[in-house]
Parts: sequence; structure tokens; C-alpha cells
Amino acid sequence: MKKIIYITCFLLAIQTGFAQLNLRKFEEIDSLQKIEKRKIIVFIHTDWCKFCAAFQSKTLKNEAIITLLNKKFYFIDFNAEEKRKIAFNNQKFQFKPTGINSGTHELAIQLATINDKINYPALCFLNENNEIIFQHNGFLNTKDFKLLLEKTIK
Repeated sequence: MKKIIYITCFLLAIQTGFAQLNLRKFEEIDSLQKIEKRKIIVFIHTDWCKFCAAFQSKTLKNEAIITLLNKKFYFIDFNAEEKRKIAFNNQKFQFKPTGINSGTHELAIQLATINDKINYPALCFLNENNEIIFQHNGFLNTKDFKLLLEKTIK
């Protein structure tokens, strides 16, 4: 019986893949950059956004994407409605309420705003000095995201 359980768990692990996306926090970027300089990708989303959920469950689960992100970038998964205070790039950012149960984090506003609007999901690419080099709002499929990542590496 134990062998059947072990075999089943092993087969499930193979089926779901072994690749795990390394998620980073804003607070650890300075330390990581001292070890190895890399570009940063910030994925900005909300819990209620269907396109954000699709990007997370499809594009970010692809093994080629995971491998590329883990080897060449620091990847930050950031909920735009995060309530905690965040220190990043020598500044402090906090949640800004707009109603009783709504609001947006200042850092999401700074990184995801394009033409005075935020649309989710948003991707913000930062260089090694934490400067914005590219922003994108909207869903990207695996093929398009991989192409974007490969162009960013060059």
C-alpha cells in the first residue's frame, strides 16, 4: 500500500513539473543586486482580476518561462491592494485607501501607471538600478511573454 502511495505522489510530481518560480520581495532586491546584478520584473495584480489569474495559472506555470525568470531576473509578485508598508529604492510606500474596502498601494501606482491609468495585470521591468525600462498592461500568453523576456535579456 505504501508503494502505491509513493508511486502516485511521484507521478503527480512529474505531471505538475518540478520547476518552481523564485518569488522575491522588494525589501530583498538591494541585497540580491549586491550578489548578482539582474533586471527585475514586477507582476502587479489584484485578487479580483480574471486576467491576472489567467496570467498566473497559465503563463507563469510554463516551465520555460519559470526557468528563464529564475536564471535571468528577479521576479516580484505584487498585489496592488497590499496593505503593508514597503521600503524600496530608498523610499517608503504604503496603501492608499479610496473607500471603505478599496484602495491601491503607492508602489503599484508608481510602477503600473501608464498614461495616467492602471490596468491589471501589469508588468514593470526595472533595470539593475531600479529604474523603469518597460511597462505593459494586460494579459500576455506564454509565447509573447517569453519573446518579451528574451528581448529584455539582450
